[in-house]
Amino acid sequence: MMRLTRAGEYGVRAALHLANQPEGKITFVSEISEKQDVPRHFAAKVMQLLVRSGVVRSHRGVKGGFTLARPASKITLKDVIEGVEGQIFLNLCLIKKGECPRDDTCPVHLIWREAQDKLMEILDGVTVAELAETGRALEKKMSKKKR
Repeated sequence: MMRLTRAGEYGVRAALHLANQPEGKITFVSEISEKQDVPRHFAAKVMQLLVRSGVVRSHRGVKGGFTLARPASKITLKDVIEGVEGQIFLNLCLIKKGECPRDDTCPVHLIWREAQDKLMEILDGVTVAELAETGRALEKKMSKKKR
């Protein structure tokens, strides 16, 4: 079964949380952990992966924490997922030519390639800013229903 790992999911939650903060606000890992329902140690690990991948910036010191490394409108869902998970491949044969001994003769290879290309297009076609906006709209809609 192919699926996003828990770390990838937590990375997306963390990036969306940061995108919803006022510009320049440094956010503590404890806040991300609490607000996004992510175990603190796991949140810290995910944040370090996002720092290494250039999605998030780490700020040291007593008032240290995290901010997005660039505007949320310049960070795609693909950036976040690959920042935590590494490069995404739907099948072994897509990693590189020759990785699968059947990649030249397999009738499914072209389908895997097409599916991979479409997935990358979708993930690279939506920004963290767009997702954060959608999330705010959904929350607003849900709060109106509760009244």
